[in-house]
Amino acid sequence: MRVSLGAVEVELPLSPAVSQQAGIAHGGALVAIADCATGLAALSLMPPGADTATIELKINYLAPAVGHRMIARGRVVKAGRRTTVTQAEVFAETAGREKLVGLVTAAFINGTGREDI
Repeated sequence: MRVSLGAVEVELPLSPAVSQQAGIAHGGALVAIADCATGLAALSLMPPGADTATIELKINYLAPAVGHRMIARGRVVKAGRRTTVTQAEVFAETAGREKLVGLVTAAFINGTGREDI
């Protein structure tokens, strides 16, 4: 995982445990790493002790995710006082070559703890 202010990269090794019956990464695995990348990108801009939770997420599946691993690169589009909007691109990697397999837009509610979210 790589983290910088407003941007996070998350990786998931591809295996039968995260694949569907045809050997393609399950769509749920793809959206899970995109949610992690976008949520952590949002959190990277918040003060210590703050928290965030997904309130909306939209995904476009662009191609089958096959290869050695998936990589989700999330970034903050707009950080507001109560909500943060993010985007992620998800790639499938084989032998060092990446293929774009998903695009995600997500919104998060910002808070200082579970009671605020």
